[in-house]
Amino acid sequence: MSTTAQPDVRFFSRLTIEQVEEGHELAPKFDEHGLIPCVTTAAHSGEVLMLGYMNEEALKRTIVTGEAHYWSRSRKVLWHKGATSGLVQKVVDLRIDDDQDAIWLKVDVIGDASCHVGYRSCFYRSIPTGEGEAERELIYREAEKTFDPKEVYGDAPNPTIL
Repeated sequence: MSTTAQPDVRFFSRLTIEQVEEGHELAPKFDEHGLIPCVTTAAHSGEVLMLGYMNEEALKRTIVTGEAHYWSRSRKVLWHKGATSGLVQKVVDLRIDDDQDAIWLKVDVIGDASCHVGYRSCFYRSIPTGEGEAERELIYREAEKTFDPKEVYGDAPNPTIL
């Protein structure tokens, strides 16, 4: 499939609550920016790997190719996960929620990592809850990185930050 050709997937118009919530028609609801949030988890463990966003083309490409595609809000480009790093996310199950405004991908990850910082999951730190200091120190939940991002992406500053 050409990277410029629009994938052949039809989304239905959203007509009724019954159609959206109980029907068999794919009628995703994109937000005012043309995006839909996507939670991505590891198929074998259920671990949350990342939260991303898809525009219409990213969702269609994910459906057609069986590999995760996202819309980069910071770079404003379609992003095939793993195209640069080789950490491709192979879709095992693609689900849409009850009112069709959120996506859940269960994936197998080639290379066993999903975070551009080098960790397996983008959710590699916890925030302490409950009583305590006003300034909270984050707690690392992954002891070491899965890969060295400088080896994969080079020394260029990360365009997704600020």
